[in-house]
Amino acid sequence: MVKSNWIWAFLGLFALGLRLLAGSFPELTDQIYSLSIFPIIRNGIDYSLGSLPFPTAYLFFGLIFWLFGLVLRRFFQLKGVKNRWKYLMQTAANGLGALIFLFLFLWGYNYQRTPIIERLSLQPKPLSLSQLTEEINRSQHLAVLSRGQITQDTTAFCEVMDYAALESEVRATLAQNSGVLSLNFTGRPRTKQFPPQGMMRRMGILGIYFPFTGESYLDPALHALEKPFTIAHEMAHSLGVTDEGEASFIAWVVCTRAENPILRYAAHLVLLRYQLRDYYVMDPDGALCWVEILPSGIRQDLISIRAAGEAFPPIWLALSRKSNDLFLKSQGVKAGIQSYQQLPMLAFAWHKKATKNGEGVNFE
Repeated sequence: MVKSNWIWAFLGLFALGLRLLAGSFPELTDQIYSLSIFPIIRNGIDYSLGSLPFPTAYLFFGLIFWLFGLVLRRFFQLKGVKNRWKYLMQTAANGLGALIFLFLFLWGYNYQRTPIIERLSLQPKPLSLSQLTEEINRSQHLAVLSRGQITQDTTAFCEVMDYAALESEVRATLAQNSGVLSLNFTGRPRTKQFPPQGMMRRMGILGIYFPFTGESYLDPALHALEKPFTIAHEMAHSLGVTDEGEASFIAWVVCTRAENPILRYAAHLVLLRYQLRDYYVMDPDGALCWVEILPSGIRQDLISIRAAGEAFPPIWLALSRKSNDLFLKSQGVKAGIQSYQQLPMLAFAWHKKATKNGEGVNFE
């Protein structure tokens, strides 16, 4: 007979019940999980698995395949159809329970924490065409200034920094500016490149945080000017930020406050692209006019970034977006994948708050 052991299935159900409780008490979740338990997890992972020079997700998937092999072997060793199917159901329940428990314990309870936007008292709202015009002017001006500090050449960038140096600089800049964002920086979060090149882009993904290993990954095929912002975005997830719009906002603030003009330029360029996209929705002809009058260097960089993306067109993009949308909404992110599009509104709210507080706007 098959010995009954449903421990992981029960742990999974317990974790889900605790998740419902955590969602009702976000401030308590902040204190008990996000500010107490999660930093221990963060440091433990960062100074063990994070020290390895390769993506440890490979080890995780290797472990899953090994366990799957053990399950198959045990399944065929058992006598009788009843015993086999009982074992299969028990193993599936335990496996699913283990994934749920580990996901929530290692990172997922951060979905129930107090949002960063709420802590910063930001009130993002849709922008009018005139407001968007003002913001595009601002982004373009700052992008021109930052790019001019890097080079006077108007040809498109191909490379900007060695990846290891770039990752370290983004991490250090995030640590230096975490206080202004009410962000609890702890540990040594890693964002590693995840070969093979182009695989993630074909899945419709630029970067991803993987809770089971505590690391975030990005596609090596990303354009050089996409990497600084993406690293900062994924590191924000590593620190417990779950909302995609908030992670992008944090990446933008951090990079625009960096001493290195490469990080600043990359962030201004990302925001400018989002703003032009929003402008195109409201006024397609006007957006095309904006693109035509962009400074040559910026326009060439935008063309180069677009070409890098088109080199690895996504497969099943609709399925990827739908599954991601369902996942985000299941975790309490009401906007789903639309949360990715919140950056222009959050940047505007940030500028408005700075002006209200008499801090002015940094034009470098």
